[in-house]
Amino acid sequence: MGLREVKRERTRRLIADKAFELFSDNGFGRTTVEQIAAAAEVGPSTLYRYFPTKEGLVLEFVDDCLAEAVDWFHQQPSMELPDGLRAVIERVLEQLEANPDRVRAVFDLAEQNGSVSAHLNELIWRFRNDLADELVRRLPADDPRRAEFVGALSAGIAMNVIENVVRVWVDHPGTVDAKTLARQAMRLLSTGGVPLPGTHDA
Repeated sequence: MGLREVKRERTRRLIADKAFELFSDNGFGRTTVEQIAAAAEVGPSTLYRYFPTKEGLVLEFVDDCLAEAVDWFHQQPSMELPDGLRAVIERVLEQLEANPDRVRAVFDLAEQNGSVSAHLNELIWRFRNDLADELVRRLPADDPRRAEFVGALSAGIAMNVIENVVRVWVDHPGTVDAKTLARQAMRLLSTGGVPLPGTHDA
């Protein structure tokens, strides 16, 4: 990363950090873009170049965590799927667990604001699609329709594990290890410990 990119990333992080401080102090709805720009010592137009919406300021951290995990997986082409999928889940959780205050603030804001919640759902949906695409590349190509179905199903399960683990972790701070809980969830899924719809062959 060159010097210009480093400076851009530093500015981006500063804007997001100042936004979170103001959201925590004043609430999402009562915090203006102008206030955030002033706190970060940039102009409003500069802020909009980095974050076109206020919701993006709230969710920047989550977006980065999810995107980084998929990018990392893409760079591990030889990793087998079961291990790779588990590694993606744990990589997301590691980053979230390292920033507990930010994660809890995101959840609080999403519960309080419908627009933030909607944008969070969009991020989750994009992560599922990106992860599914990466999984499809690793599945046998002789049956593309089946590969797409399995990829989408696996990505959806991975995201559900992440969402449920994070929810328990947020609701019970200091008492739950996110990665341990994720492994328990995956063990339950693999051993039939989670009740799933049965099949009825005609």
